Amino acid sequence: MSKIPYKIYLEENEMPKEWYNVRADMKKKPAPILHPGTLKPVTVEDLAPIFCEELAKQELDDTTPYIEIPEEIRNFYRMYRPSPLVRAYCLEEKLQTPAHIYYKFEGNNTSGSHKLNSAIAQAYYAKKQGLKGVTTETGAGQWGTALSMACSYFGLDCQVYMVKCSYEQKPFRREVMRTYGAKVTPSPSMNTNVGRKINAEFPGTTGSLGCAISEAVEAATTQEGYRYVLGSVLAQVLLHQSVIGLETSTALKKYGIKADTIIGCAGGGSNLGGLISPFVGEMLRGEANYEIIAVEPASCPSLTRGKYAYDFCDTGKVCPLAKMYTLGSSFIPSANHAGGLRYHGMSSIVSELYDQGLIKARSVEQTSVFEAATTFARVEGILPAPESSHAIKVAIDEALKCKETGEEKNIVFGLTGTGYFDMYAYQSYNDGTMTDYIPTDEEIAKYLSNLPKVD
Repeated sequence: MSKIPYKIYLEENEMPKEWYNVRADMKKKPAPILHPGTLKPVTVEDLAPIFCEELAKQELDDTTPYIEIPEEIRNFYRMYRPSPLVRAYCLEEKLQTPAHIYYKFEGNNTSGSHKLNSAIAQAYYAKKQGLKGVTTETGAGQWGTALSMACSYFGLDCQVYMVKCSYEQKPFRREVMRTYGAKVTPSPSMNTNVGRKINAEFPGTTGSLGCAISEAVEAATTQEGYRYVLGSVLAQVLLHQSVIGLETSTALKKYGIKADTIIGCAGGGSNLGGLISPFVGEMLRGEANYEIIAVEPASCPSLTRGKYAYDFCDTGKVCPLAKMYTLGSSFIPSANHAGGLRYHGMSSIVSELYDQGLIKARSVEQTSVFEAATTFARVEGILPAPESSHAIKVAIDEALKCKETGEEKNIVFGLTGTGYFDMYAYQSYNDGTMTDYIPTDEEIAKYLSNLPKVD
C-alpha cells in the first residue's frame, strides 16, 4: 500500500483565510456584464437593487487576487471544513488502472454539497447589510438546501424557486429546505409575472434554472428589504467556491503529489470554477501545466455545442447579459436527473478559460453517468449526486485510458455532493427505464437564433 493515506486531512489552521480571484491573473478578462436596458457595462450601483452591495463589489472586481474571508464565515466553515481529499484506492483496484485517482469530497455537511461554501458567505453579507431576507432559485435542490441552512443560521427569511421537475422528483430535499424555514415554490409558478408568462408560452413545462432565476429576481425586486442570491454562474460564487481548489492544492502539496488531470462537473460553473481556479492560476502565471476537463450533460451541452456570445442569464430576460457559452436563454433541457446541470449557459469565467483553450469540455449521457455512479458507490462507499457523477464518469474514462497505455497519471476530480435525496433517479436507472435525450442541431439552432443583438 502506498504511503498516501486514504483520506488526506488538513489541520484547521490550514484552511484558507482568503478566497482566490482567478480573474486577477487572467490577461484577457471575462467580458463585462451588460445592463439589459442600456447594453452598457453594469456598475455596483446598477447591481445594488438586486444583489447585496458587498457581493456586487466582488462580482465586478477582476483585479484583486485575494479577498479576505471574514472571521464569521470562517467560523461557520470550521463546522465542516477543511473537507478531505480522498485517494480512491478501491476504485483503482476495481478498474485495474495504474492511475492514481483522488476526489475532493464536498458532501460532508448537512446540505450534502459544496453549495454551503457560498451560501453562508452570501447570507452573511445580507445580514450585515440589515436585510430581511433573500430569494433564490435551485435546480437539484442542493443550493436551496444550503441557503436555507445559512439563512436559518443568521435569522433571515429564505424564499426558494425550485425547478419544477426537481421539485416533483426530489420531495425530501424540498422538505429539508422547509425544515430549515425556507418557503419553496415550484418554478415556473403562477406567483410571478414572469412565471405566468413562461407557463403561457410553454404549457406543461418542467422548468429550468433560467426560469427559476427570473422568478427569484422578480420576487427580490418587488419586496422591500430583500435581495437576490445565486448559487452558481456568477463570479462572486466562483470566488467563494475557490476554498475547494485552495484546500485541494494544499493537500496535494502536503504529500508531494502533482495533479495531471483535474475534472469537474459543469452546470453553471460554481464547483468546476472553485476546484480549478488555483490550478488555472498556476497555469496563467507559467508555474505549472494541467489537463482540466469540464463535464456536462449531453442534454444541456452549453460548452460543447453552445455559442460564445452575449445572452440573458435568465429565461425571463430580466437579468443582465453575460458573454458566455450558451444554448439560448429560452432553451429548456429535457427533464434529466442532474437538476443542478440544467442551466442554458456557463459562467463567464469558465467560458473565457474554455475559449482560451485553458480547459477542455466533454458531454456525457445520463445512463453512462449512472453506470459510473453505481460502480463508484459499490466500491467507494459513497452514493454520489447525479451532478457529481458526471465527473466520476470521465475520471473512470481517463483511468481506463491509463490502463491501456500503462501511464501513471494523477487524476483529481470534484465529488460535489451526495445523492441520498436522488433515489428517484437511481430507481429509474435500476429499473432500466432511464433514457438519454440529446437535443438536435436544429433545436439548438432555433434557440440560438434568438440571441440578443450586441455590438
